[in-house]
Amino acid sequence: MKRNWMRRLLAGAGAALLLSVPALAAEPQLPSAWSVDQLADSYAMGLVDDNYTTYIQSTVTLQQLEVMTDIVADKLALLELPQRPADGEALVVDTTRGGVMNALYQEAAAYDIDGVETGAQAFLCTLGVVQGDQSGQLHTERPCTYEEAMVMANRLILALYDQNDAGSLGLLWKATNGSNTLYLLGTIHLDRSNVYPLHKSLRDAIDASQTVAFELDLNDLEGIALLQSMQTYADGSTLADHISPELYERVQAASDALGMGPNGLDAYKPWALASTFSTLSMMDDTTSANAMAIDSYVNARAVNSGKQIDAVETYAFQGGIFDGLSEEYQESYLDACLALFEMAQGGAAAEEIQAAAGEQEEILSGMFEAWKNRDPEAFSEVYDKDAIIHSGDELNSKLFTERDPGMIQAAAAYLEQEGENTVLLAVGAGHMVDPGGIVSGLRELGYTVELVP
Repeated sequence: MKRNWMRRLLAGAGAALLLSVPALAAEPQLPSAWSVDQLADSYAMGLVDDNYTTYIQSTVTLQQLEVMTDIVADKLALLELPQRPADGEALVVDTTRGGVMNALYQEAAAYDIDGVETGAQAFLCTLGVVQGDQSGQLHTERPCTYEEAMVMANRLILALYDQNDAGSLGLLWKATNGSNTLYLLGTIHLDRSNVYPLHKSLRDAIDASQTVAFELDLNDLEGIALLQSMQTYADGSTLADHISPELYERVQAASDALGMGPNGLDAYKPWALASTFSTLSMMDDTTSANAMAIDSYVNARAVNSGKQIDAVETYAFQGGIFDGLSEEYQESYLDACLALFEMAQGGAAAEEIQAAAGEQEEILSGMFEAWKNRDPEAFSEVYDKDAIIHSGDELNSKLFTERDPGMIQAAAAYLEQEGENTVLLAVGAGHMVDPGGIVSGLRELGYTVELVP
């Protein structure tokens, strides 16, 4: 799995393009139209993976069902509901629709939930988890496809989270101007801290928007290809020609450990590897199986709903910020990020690196806690954007001073569109908060901006 993360991060395409079909030797199994709106959440929570077109229409196996029920159990445990004594009679669990319903029901029946005493079929139908055919038949004896089991598992998790007003709220504001509405979502370009599922209010904001805009269009294959070309050397040199032998040896070891081979990363520039190792070092056992960054989830949900996708920056502009870093900075950037990754993999680390890793963990935990609680003040306190901008760091200041003004202008343009429009703008949360953030920037321009309650 880490090898897949590595390739996805180096490609610069954090999106799971759940409507695209990978090239396969066998005929791909496409999701049914009725399940497409479930794919983003299912992928985010690990109910499907990147190879779903090889099995989604096949009969679910008992092993697959066990993985699904484990995910449901883990998600329901996070709700901390009152527990319920086990039923005396065991239900039949098999790969029929009825057996899958029983398996999922048993996970919910461990808790004191309204209606759970009515039994599997009644409980799941009342929640909307199971929906029969046009005549209302549930076809419990029929073999259950993976797709059907996935949808039932996903619906069960979301229904119980919504019933308990649970899920990650996200840093979400609403700006208005006449008939125009602009939702502002500050994202974190990671998946950790059991961030999924997202709260219904956030999912509803995505669904209500006609256009969903990001920093970059995660579906722009030409832009992604451009970023890939910027990440690699085109002059015939390799990584070994640009960093010290000691650092290169460490990259070789990391490449081998990640399954990329001893020379698998030779083509990449230090800044590209640094960004990737940094992201990998921030993942932990609270990261979902697919490591789906929040931006990628929003994109997948929007694409699968047929939304118009927009971007406020280009790959050339954003990639240029990194590619324009001095060689000295790139080498030190790679050194620091690789050290954090090595420590995360259990390697020995100097006291300085241990301290940096501890600080990183404290900041990340605080950021995600604030994000999940929709608490921008707490986020700003732990993130400390002012210190980042004035740190003297070659990269950090550019990430904001060269970008925030353009994002404010783009946000204002959405509010000035003719007609009645609803847009959601999802960019890094650091661009939303002060100093110089989008929220205060729009207020200074005279727009009404309020935190979504």
